[in-house]
Amino acid sequence: MRDRSVTYSAARNPELTFHALADPTRRAVLDLLRRGSQPAGQIASAFPVSRPAISKHLRLLRRAHLVREHREGRHRVYQLSPEPLRAVDSWIEQYRVFWTNSLNNLKAFVEAEYEKELQAEKKSRKDPRIK
Repeated sequence: MRDRSVTYSAARNPELTFHALADPTRRAVLDLLRRGSQPAGQIASAFPVSRPAISKHLRLLRRAHLVREHREGRHRVYQLSPEPLRAVDSWIEQYRVFWTNSLNNLKAFVEAEYEKELQAEKKSRKDPRIK
């Protein structure tokens, strides 16, 4: 049997990674595996869907290299493989930078407008002719 614990770069096929992350059940499986390695049966028992359905989800996660599988006796044990998630995080980082800059610019604009309003209000209090 081939060793399925070999990891590959997410750069080889990022579409597989994003496809795997698109499903809420697969994301929940990854959340479950953040706590540590678990056998397939234990993973399946955490979900209200059938074991074959969870098996398909695990297979897709394995193909996307988001999890690794190894055998312990009769059990298939899965563990999280963070390498593809790092690639996703670096892709998302571009958008974090964009939104941080955009929100900082919006904040500066709102604060400048607020300061203008305060100055106009002060002037109108000093000079009753200004309305």
